[in-house]
Amino acid sequence: MNPTEITLAFLLFAVVMFVWEKIPLALTAMIVCVGLVLTGVLNASEAFGGFINKNVILFIDMFIIGAAFFETGMAQKVGGLVTKFAKSERQLVVAIMIITGLMSGLLSNTGTAAVLIPVVIGLAAKTGFARSKLLMPVVFAAAMGGNLSLIGAPGNMIAQAELEKIGLGFGFFEFAYIGLPILILGILFTSTIGFKLLPDTGVGGHVKQTDNDFSDVPVWKSRMALGVLALTIICMVFEKQIGIKLHITGAIGAIFLILTRVINEDQAYKSIDMKTIFLFGGTLALALAMKKTGAGELIANNVLGQFGEETSMFVVMFVIFMLAAIMTNFMSNTATTALLVPIGMSISASIGADPRAVMMATVIGGSLAYATPIGMPANAMVLGPGGFKFKDYVVAGLPLIIVSTVVSMILLPILYPFFP
Repeated sequence: MNPTEITLAFLLFAVVMFVWEKIPLALTAMIVCVGLVLTGVLNASEAFGGFINKNVILFIDMFIIGAAFFETGMAQKVGGLVTKFAKSERQLVVAIMIITGLMSGLLSNTGTAAVLIPVVIGLAAKTGFARSKLLMPVVFAAAMGGNLSLIGAPGNMIAQAELEKIGLGFGFFEFAYIGLPILILGILFTSTIGFKLLPDTGVGGHVKQTDNDFSDVPVWKSRMALGVLALTIICMVFEKQIGIKLHITGAIGAIFLILTRVINEDQAYKSIDMKTIFLFGGTLALALAMKKTGAGELIANNVLGQFGEETSMFVVMFVIFMLAAIMTNFMSNTATTALLVPIGMSISASIGADPRAVMMATVIGGSLAYATPIGMPANAMVLGPGGFKFKDYVVAGLPLIIVSTVVSMILLPILYPFFP
């Protein structure tokens, strides 16, 4: 077998094992990671490079900042403020998704999820509602909110950079033409029909955290935890202006909290969810192998190669969109967009279509990473805290993909026709 065939075999293995779940997801990811080294597809540095990926560092940063938010009781205090306005689980889901979606439009979707996950867990602790029913909507809204602005998700900038090569581009809030309706309808769906599909894993907010007594925690510590979290968010929003990357900002905040003894070293270590780290780090090796061997491009070209000259442009758009939507759930959304953007540009050039229309379909489709724990970093971040299984993402996320697809298929041909 050549490297491409080996990579496709590992992709199939990963998909089957992720769905079957006879062994832990993180272990499957590591089997793939090590297997790619043993078969010579990747060298050790390439395969394990994912563990020093900036998103992995960001995970660790925010686990520690989140732990400080908990250990000082500040998460419960903030949760109490929100619950004054949202009394039921459904109302909380709506409030959480609105806040997450809007923040994600100006902050990276990964960064948004990272800073809000500890707050949401605090809400669960305060209200006694199921933690899993509140965490899943966070990642859904983070993904949808990423399409509200040019800086909301890395894929948006990838498409923009490609268009700028030919003198075109999108406006700062232009993605919101499609992204905002998806967010609004996504919130409505998740809080109504989709609410019944949200998993209740038994990891609820009514566990021991509710009974914790924080009266002996110095006020300055809880205020410091809140201040560091708030300052971290602000610095992440203005990442470009400040010139400090998200994961470095998070690291500064985490280090500061430990140095000032707001949280001690042992608490910091215990807060790090290693299942998330191994799952994400391991699957990055597969994404790299798909890019290095051309396996991802082979999949894309074989699908797109089925078009005939008489194929309608709506069908072409739909296939490009669905290809991105499917691939993004098994590769990172950024990797999927990076792979499909140059292919989409080639397609638009060959058929004479508006490249902006092709890019919009590719980016929006590539953002629908709702149905697996590996499609987006935020998905992996809630895996451990929510007690989720692979099928939980499929059950809750697949219907939302369908809703988002229907909205997109109505709006894209109107707002971004292939032949304007």
